[in-house]
Amino acid sequence: MSRSDDVLKLHRLAHGGGSAALLEWLGTRLGGWTGVVRHAAAGAGDPVEPVEPVGPGGPEHGERAPGAAVRGAAELSARGVRSAVLHDAGSATLLFALDDRRALAAVLPLPHPPEAPALLADAVAPLALVLRAEEAERREARAAVAEARSREAVLRLLMGGQLATAHQIAEALRPSLPDPMRIYVAECRTGRLAEVARVCQELTGGRAWVVRCPVYVRHLIMLVPADAPAVSDGHDTLAGALSATTPDCVVGVSGELALSQAPAAYTQAFHALAVARGRSERHARFGPGPELALAAHEAGAAWAGALLAPLHAYEPRRPQDPDGQELRATANAWLNFGSHATRLLRVHRNTLAARLRLIETLLGLDLARLGDQAALSLALRLTPGAGRESGAAAPAGTPGLDAVLRDPRLTEWARAHLNRLTGPDAPAGARDTVRTWLAHDARLVPAAAALGVSVPGARKRLARIETLLERSLLQSPSVRYDLWLAQRAEELAE
Repeated sequence: MSRSDDVLKLHRLAHGGGSAALLEWLGTRLGGWTGVVRHAAAGAGDPVEPVEPVGPGGPEHGERAPGAAVRGAAELSARGVRSAVLHDAGSATLLFALDDRRALAAVLPLPHPPEAPALLADAVAPLALVLRAEEAERREARAAVAEARSREAVLRLLMGGQLATAHQIAEALRPSLPDPMRIYVAECRTGRLAEVARVCQELTGGRAWVVRCPVYVRHLIMLVPADAPAVSDGHDTLAGALSATTPDCVVGVSGELALSQAPAAYTQAFHALAVARGRSERHARFGPGPELALAAHEAGAAWAGALLAPLHAYEPRRPQDPDGQELRATANAWLNFGSHATRLLRVHRNTLAARLRLIETLLGLDLARLGDQAALSLALRLTPGAGRESGAAAPAGTPGLDAVLRDPRLTEWARAHLNRLTGPDAPAGARDTVRTWLAHDARLVPAAAALGVSVPGARKRLARIETLLERSLLQSPSVRYDLWLAQRAEELAE
């Protein structure tokens, strides 16, 4: 093989296979070990810095270099030269500097092929270029991961009510967080989420804040400025364009809300997503309806503060343990996402279970019961942004949950919430299905047994009721807490 053929082969390998393929071919061609070793550039007489041996292609390939290559790199550094040849018993080590940090090394048995020095010298340029390109790709990948995690952190802060910190991080990433805004949640194959994000940014002029959902891998969350041109002739053109990116894409859209209401906006968009799955256009806006937090605020604020006071006042014994605010965030995440909360909180499932047991102890609740879950959910919604300063002891005579639910405003809300289950459009037995499901703590298997139907049959019934209520039942965030509270309020009124 001529030298020109070798040079052409080197460049083709660098372009098509990267540093690993190039080094593997060199080793085969020369009948020895070839790889990249790190060295420290130094002038004559300067101290030699430690050398980190690296196998073929660099540290990502994992094979350690022979001792002769390590010693050769040290010599190269100590002498301040660009190339060197060292001889040991039965072998020769040839080194050529790639840059100020790395050298191409070959450890070859004697006698080595006469063309080895020229071939290694010819390999320096393409190898140096491909190594720089691979480093750039790795840096870009790390930057993408860092940005994705930072955006996820902003989402967590928003959901926890920490707007100031969320704004600070968002300003560094761009664009600014929109306020007021609408939240769009798109669901499709993970491989198409990037295309959905591109379409969203294109149609909003780059003003949307886009983040992949840390809980549901097939979901993309988009905070869109309220003044973005999304609605035309009564149709949501942005939702239509997003759902058209792929045949399996469905989109749910919240109402227009302030940024401080991001948790409520996300829940609205999630409920709209459940409706969109059953529509031919594959997108839906959140259907306005009676809001529990608004109806219960005046009657329930004191009760909610009293219930959560031990949580807000809690101080851990050890600095590494969660404080009251972290426990509040844990409760919120678990109520909204169940076992998937581990993804949002980035904790192990055993850690989540331990935190939930602590919350139960502090608040005197049994979180296996749907009624206690509903009470905690309502209390958290009625005390947004609460902190340790709100953990003072409750005044004597603070009403209990039943007293709150007896308020006429809650009775009116409950009846409006449940009316659809008995209206002309309701499937037969819808109210009984929901009542039985709630009585079994929203667990599908025992509810199906009590109804005398199969589990798939019970799931289909609840899916039809989802469409009727325009709210999610089977996936969290679910409307099951509101349904339980509405049913309890109606029972108390009767």
